Amino acid sequence: MFEFENMLHSEFTELPFKLMIYTIVFLFGICIGSFLNVVIIRLPRHESLIKRSSHCMTCGTKIRPIDLIPVFSWLLLRGKCHACGEKISPRYPIVESLNGILYVLTFMILDINAKAIITCVLMSLLIVIGFMDWDTQEIDLIIVGMILLLAVPAAIFTDDVELKHRIIGAFAISVPFFIIGEVSRPIIRKKFKEDFRAIELGDTILMFAAGALLGTQAVIVSALIGIIAAAVFGLIIKFATKESKFAFGPYLSMGIAVAMLWGNQIASWYVDLLTYEPPVA
Repeated sequence: MFEFENMLHSEFTELPFKLMIYTIVFLFGICIGSFLNVVIIRLPRHESLIKRSSHCMTCGTKIRPIDLIPVFSWLLLRGKCHACGEKISPRYPIVESLNGILYVLTFMILDINAKAIITCVLMSLLIVIGFMDWDTQEIDLIIVGMILLLAVPAAIFTDDVELKHRIIGAFAISVPFFIIGEVSRPIIRKKFKEDFRAIELGDTILMFAAGALLGTQAVIVSALIGIIAAAVFGLIIKFATKESKFAFGPYLSMGIAVAMLWGNQIASWYVDLLTYEPPVA
């Protein structure tokens, strides 16, 4: 495992140096976030991610290099295309900023080490999954496969999760999710005359990959956070749109992101809370 002796957490590291590192990380993060926007839009359409230049989705005009600066170009253009004046979705700077912020948060919490790098890659993949699922209600299995592959360097270069817990974690949530999906499918088909599952296979496979990466405790935490978030926002969506079916992936992605940073601590806190015995007077 490689690291720089807790460089960012050291009391001897001066604040200006930390701010410089966080600034570099943020700028790098928003640049990666710019590419994530391309993936989110083009991957569901089966378009090349590299062959065609970025262009206005309304008039098709090729975007100038000066207009490709993440976040800042959108602000300078006031959210409008330079050619046709059509509004550019604020999602672009949101995705870019979110990725940059998550990168900075990761380094602030984990310092400079292998887990921080793996976590940053995970955060970007989760952003793609969350926004793509929101748009299409489908989870791309290639992106999920990349999350599963992250478990390999995580097992080699980090030591916070034992191999057996990665194996158990892969099945701890995915198996119950699969069973719920299989049981719910005929019930939904009979009641609503629609062929879908309460928990789709994409969500199940996502939690399999997440469990292999996070381990048993953290993946359970991620599922609980995702379920609670989905329940809350699902009620809001149903109240606003009268639509019962909604994407589960964004909320599971949220839970996985939180669990990657704090999952084991949250699990330990909860166990301590359950086993707490007040002092006897």
